Amino acid sequence: MRTKVSKIGVLALAVIVSSASFAAGRTEDPNAAKKFIKEGIWRGVFKVSETEVPFNFELKGKDVEHATFTLLNGTRRDDFHVEYLGKDSLFIKMNTYDAALVAKIDNDGQISGEYRSLVPGLRGNALPFTAEQGKSYRFVEPGKDVAPAADLSGKWEFKGFSKEAVPNKIAILKQTGNKLTGVILQVTGDSRELEGTVQGNQFVLSGFSGPSPKIYKGTINEDGTLSGEISQGIYDNLKFTGVKDGKAELPDPYTLTALKAGVKKLAFTFPDLTGKPVSLTDEKYKGKVVIVELVGTWCPNCTDQTIFLSPWFNKNKTRGVEAIAIGFEQKDDLEYGKYTLGKLRDKYNIKYDILFGGLADKRLVADKLPALNKFVAYPTTIIIDRKGEVREIYTGYTGTVTGKYYAEYEKKFNKVLDELLAEPVPPASYFSAQIATQNP
Repeated sequence: MRTKVSKIGVLALAVIVSSASFAAGRTEDPNAAKKFIKEGIWRGVFKVSETEVPFNFELKGKDVEHATFTLLNGTRRDDFHVEYLGKDSLFIKMNTYDAALVAKIDNDGQISGEYRSLVPGLRGNALPFTAEQGKSYRFVEPGKDVAPAADLSGKWEFKGFSKEAVPNKIAILKQTGNKLTGVILQVTGDSRELEGTVQGNQFVLSGFSGPSPKIYKGTINEDGTLSGEISQGIYDNLKFTGVKDGKAELPDPYTLTALKAGVKKLAFTFPDLTGKPVSLTDEKYKGKVVIVELVGTWCPNCTDQTIFLSPWFNKNKTRGVEAIAIGFEQKDDLEYGKYTLGKLRDKYNIKYDILFGGLADKRLVADKLPALNKFVAYPTTIIIDRKGEVREIYTGYTGTVTGKYYAEYEKKFNKVLDELLAEPVPPASYFSAQIATQNP
């Protein structure tokens, strides 16, 4: 196993070294003196089709062992390690997301390069970017602001992403002068914190925290409504309209996914990161409350949910609870899954079982978990009682930036788990009878 995982890492590194050196047109001497970049705040700009998507970051540390790269989005901070590859190039891997910033340090000390997928077979998708040190603004240089036409603070209902009658997204915005921050919620989760500006009747928000960058931009119409579009990295632009509505809500995430009629239990068998098959009927889970997470290492909301669940589990695991993360990845390859999910485990100190479910395809997930009436989104949380019966299914995840939505999620999660953990453990005869029923 180690040899194969190592090959994946070496191959990715070889591609990056080759790519980072292409502009110089020469082979780098690995022992050459490194050209260190300037510490401090930087302003980067991605080129997405014809749209510029700015982002801000901070670089600290003047040697390879201690250099850090921190993405800045409002109050959110995401840290990454910097690796120098040759005297005029660098490589910043996006932690558990199988992607990286590959860049060349120019003669003037600035940076130019690409945001690139490291997934074998998917490396053709890349976004060019440039970055300049000493610029802390995102969209508009200091002193060049235009008076905003309106204050967008509040809750907005966004529509236009599908033909559903309910809001497709909810935006929670905060405006102070020209500065605009906010978060966009949808049934799959949230956008993480976005940062931008209002200039006259134009507004814009962008975010880049490791996964593909995104930008929302548009116009404040004369009637106070919004119209605009979202661009999500390599994905297509989507148009939307917005109406201010303090009562706007998304569908209840506890109602979006359910078991099929007459079904009470979930059944599956998937390999863990050693290749051993794991099932809910294994002795380890009998009489325990079990939390099953359907996740992907490529999914930012899954990462945020893991950041919540891992410490919760480590604190509560002696109470009779188990957890299982089933990872659906960008390749249907167990060795690749061991590599990506192993990084997730190590990064977030995961002490519960992690299984490889296969390719991240919603139709395949539904096929592999036939007890579900449908599969809507990553992550999905399935809570199972001590009898092995499904009691709650929560679709998506709302992180801390969503304020009251996160508080409500955390409160109900703890309430449900406390109630289920307080229920008595069924006698051994109960599970024996269940086995006899399944195998008459």
